[in-house]
Amino acid sequence: MKAVSFAFACLLFFGCSSPRPNKFSDSTLAAIVDFQDHRQTDSLISYLINKNPDYRSQAALALASVQDSVASLQLGTMLLEDPYMSARIHAAFALGQTGGNAAVNALIPALTDSSSIVISETLQALGKTITSRDLPTLLSFQPKDSIQGNGLSWAFYFAGLRGLADSTMARRASDFLTHNTTSVRLGAAHFFNRATNLKWIPTQSLIRAAAEDKNPFVRMAATMALRKITTEEYLPALKKILSTDPDYRVRVSAARVTASKSTTERDELVLLALKDENPQVAVAAAEAVQNDFSKKDELLTLARTTKNFRLQSALYKPLLIISTELAQEIQNTYAQSSNDYHKAGLLSALSADINAHPFLAKELVESNVLVIKTAAAQALTTLNRGKQFLHELKPVFAGIYKNALFDADPGVIGIIASCLADSTLDYKSVIADYSFLQKAKDKLNLPKDYEAIQPLDEAMAYFEGRKKPAAPKNEFNHPINWDFVKNIPKNQRVQIVTDKGEITLTLLVEGAPGSVANFVNLVNQKYFDGKIFHRVVPNFVIQTGCNRGDGYGSEAYSIRSEFSLHRYEEGAVGMASAGKDTEGTQWFITHSPTPHLDGRYTLFATVESGMDAVHKIEVGDKILRVVLLDN
Repeated sequence: MKAVSFAFACLLFFGCSSPRPNKFSDSTLAAIVDFQDHRQTDSLISYLINKNPDYRSQAALALASVQDSVASLQLGTMLLEDPYMSARIHAAFALGQTGGNAAVNALIPALTDSSSIVISETLQALGKTITSRDLPTLLSFQPKDSIQGNGLSWAFYFAGLRGLADSTMARRASDFLTHNTTSVRLGAAHFFNRATNLKWIPTQSLIRAAAEDKNPFVRMAATMALRKITTEEYLPALKKILSTDPDYRVRVSAARVTASKSTTERDELVLLALKDENPQVAVAAAEAVQNDFSKKDELLTLARTTKNFRLQSALYKPLLIISTELAQEIQNTYAQSSNDYHKAGLLSALSADINAHPFLAKELVESNVLVIKTAAAQALTTLNRGKQFLHELKPVFAGIYKNALFDADPGVIGIIASCLADSTLDYKSVIADYSFLQKAKDKLNLPKDYEAIQPLDEAMAYFEGRKKPAAPKNEFNHPINWDFVKNIPKNQRVQIVTDKGEITLTLLVEGAPGSVANFVNLVNQKYFDGKIFHRVVPNFVIQTGCNRGDGYGSEAYSIRSEFSLHRYEEGAVGMASAGKDTEGTQWFITHSPTPHLDGRYTLFATVESGMDAVHKIEVGDKILRVVLLDN
């Protein structure tokens, strides 16, 4: 498709000829979501009894973003009594997002609903909200079909995330690992991957799922769960995965598990992962290498010869712990590099050598490159928290931190303030005058500097002997332009041209109108043109949109979080945030399903085509341009 012309773009967003491009042409639906945007619970509650079922349903969905327990009673009534299935589904979702005893009490009776889809959503909501007192209700539920089975599988997953998994739940979840429905197996695999405090693991079932399941997403999650097996029975499966699995993302999981273990075959398997043809697998293995790795010479040779700077930096770090003689080699490589992200990675590697702190402090002060300054600050604080740190260095680091805060860089301030707020580091013993913290805060402003102000507040509370303060709240500052939203086509497509290929997105304006409007407005301003992918986590996300290029940048506004029933599957596009209602310009694309993000991060688009480019993107790659496409 060709990019829209300027004339067409003007028509599209300021008086498009299409009479109804999306549902917000209905002014009442727009008003309901505007109440959501303003967090006006009372106004939304009034719509829960509206005669129009679409309005009731939209109001319930809106309350999933507001998350005010004041609405739980009315949502519970809707869940039990509304004849419109969509309204009941949204009511269940909103109760799960809101939580609390009132939500649980409203959800349990809905397990007898006539619709399996409603029951599925109710089960998942219970997984997010149920307490140990009512857990038997979830554990004793018997699904009547695969839809309900899917709901129960994911209910166990959400409960496991909250530390509520017991042996009964684990045994029931293990039965789901061989279910004939892929989404049910996926929920079970993620349960064993993410659930905490598990006392029982289905060893053989997990090994089979990791090595043999037909779906790569199930294999990925099941493979990550192998790290919880205490015997070495999983080793043949890991070797098979690293050698033959066709999906690099499964091999990434295997690399992480392998490198984190202390086994007889670990080092050979790690080398296999480090030499993988896909750089994401090699980087994942390098980032997890343990300090007791026996084949140090092979690691060093690979670090010196690889052309992948992320792999080199990740390998240098454990090697530096073994031999501090490499510090000068790393500094020489740093001096010769012209790639700022390579240099930032090398600074991170130097966080393994306490004697490197003068070099790191020098780069923190003297560099004008923001990604280097924040990398140096992060490396210093990592040293500060490490086992090598010497008590006599505390006054030296205090001086470094104080000078760095005078520089008033928000990214550096946030990193260092987090360290000063850590009571276990005991900076009260060497810093008598902490007025520099308030002076640093005086130079910052919400919402732009949220990520710096929050740790500063915590640091000041620590020095003043107060309890940890609540996170600062971004006041409403960026209302949705509904005239603009109403003219965005329902399935507006966007082309992202990167130096690794093209990615086409479909925007979900009806699920996240404020986020989509914000994104489209930035596209029209060419805001994203030239932006860097500053964060890439193998088999997780690629992230961009930062105006600094290091992840600490934002603009002088924030938008509201918008949660919907859309799930974070492969190619989901979400808004990065530092907490609810702190979104702005940064966004990410997922490599594979990431259910722990569901209901926590705004999902505003999906990848229509170009996942091959998404999988190739590495740190430092650039967006060349972003354009709206004709629909």
